[in-house]
Amino acid sequence: MKYGAILKACRDRIGMSQEELALRLHRSRSAVSKLENDQQELDVKTLSQWAEITGAREVVVAFVCGMDGLTILQNLLPLMGG
Repeated sequence: MKYGAILKACRDRIGMSQEELALRLHRSRSAVSKLENDQQELDVKTLSQWAEITGAREVVVAFVCGMDGLTILQNLLPLMGG
């Protein structure tokens, strides 16, 4: 399941850099980049922390419940001004 674009959109929605998020997640910027580019597996703990930090709990719930990633991104774009 591809999740990187959704993670990035959640981070971008609040104007947070990869470096800032990495600090809050206690991870490296490289690890955040790998997650956003689907090069590293996402664990539940990190997903939960990401949702909490970015204020995107509803996005995570939709994703976990099986909503299509494209639908989620389309719903995020108006919130991002896109």
